[in-house]
Amino acid sequence: MGRNPPPGGKRLFEPVYGPGVRECSRLSRRAVLGLTAAALPVSLSVSESGAPAYAAEATGVVGGEQLARKGVQVRGAAAVPKKLTARSWVVADADSGEVLASYNAHQRLAPASTLKMLFADTVLKKFDRTRRYQVTDADLADVPSGSSLVGIKPGITYTVDQLWQGVFLRSGNDAVHVLSHMNGGIDRTVAEMQQRAEYLHALDTHVVSPDGFDHPGQISSAYDLTLFARAGLKDADFRAYCGTRTADFPAGGKKTFQIQNTDRLLTGAYGLTPYEGLIGVKNGYTSHAGNTFTGAATRGGRTLLVTVMHPATGSNAVYEQTAALLDWGFTHGSSARAVGTLVEPGVPATARPAPAGGKA
Repeated sequence: MGRNPPPGGKRLFEPVYGPGVRECSRLSRRAVLGLTAAALPVSLSVSESGAPAYAAEATGVVGGEQLARKGVQVRGAAAVPKKLTARSWVVADADSGEVLASYNAHQRLAPASTLKMLFADTVLKKFDRTRRYQVTDADLADVPSGSSLVGIKPGITYTVDQLWQGVFLRSGNDAVHVLSHMNGGIDRTVAEMQQRAEYLHALDTHVVSPDGFDHPGQISSAYDLTLFARAGLKDADFRAYCGTRTADFPAGGKKTFQIQNTDRLLTGAYGLTPYEGLIGVKNGYTSHAGNTFTGAATRGGRTLLVTVMHPATGSNAVYEQTAALLDWGFTHGSSARAVGTLVEPGVPATARPAPAGGKA
């Protein structure tokens, strides 16, 4: 997971469509409510009037009614690129939060390793980067078979900084699980991630594991993943990690080995050209989820976020379609009228589903 197959690989998945519904599964509610407010402090964002600072109407779809509609949503700008095969995508301005164009923005799909953005946004600030930790067998006991790994070994001592390099660069589930155990365990980390998702108004997201690996019910949406990226990029460490191309990683004793970021738009791997101005953010792949990617780039003082989920073609397509949408945004985005907004964090708003036809 997180490591893409060679170009031409296929994926199998049947999506569930759900437009930012203000609902939580029983599992997620139990996980969240099982933790006390003292254990999970949340700082709420409020406006000058004292009201929660979020943009969703109490009775509307999160981000705006138009985002609940199926199909391409764009207003006042040139048509989006042709031959986009993704099942869902979003183009948004990172600063203003305006969604410039979308396609099935709230469609619920398996996120793969892009869910690690939420993991990092939840856990990253809890431990000093210089802290050292000796890994045990128990820390790695529940890493799923078939996971992408950075190569963490029991008995070796790592800094927190190195563990985060393993998460961001190699999408290492072993690094995620070690940090989760440092955080009090997998269940606690999942509960905190679910609470963080709700605080960000990411109501399409249900967290089952902190690594994003395939599990029944583990879902998110292009809209939610874009929220996670926007929130994460406000943190300097998050931003630095996701933009790091290579790092030296401990191999035991004084030995190290080099790890490379699996983000092909950043590194230019597999024949792709590095995207000019790319910041990050996170890619993902599993056989169930297919390819997923959220990218951010800055040009001419403007930063755009693009999330692409489940393109129908090979593993390079998720990057090619992200690049095409970024190009469209930088070229035509200034003339686009927003079709929605990336809502601000705060007290969760009540949102309703769209009618069965998918139109709000």
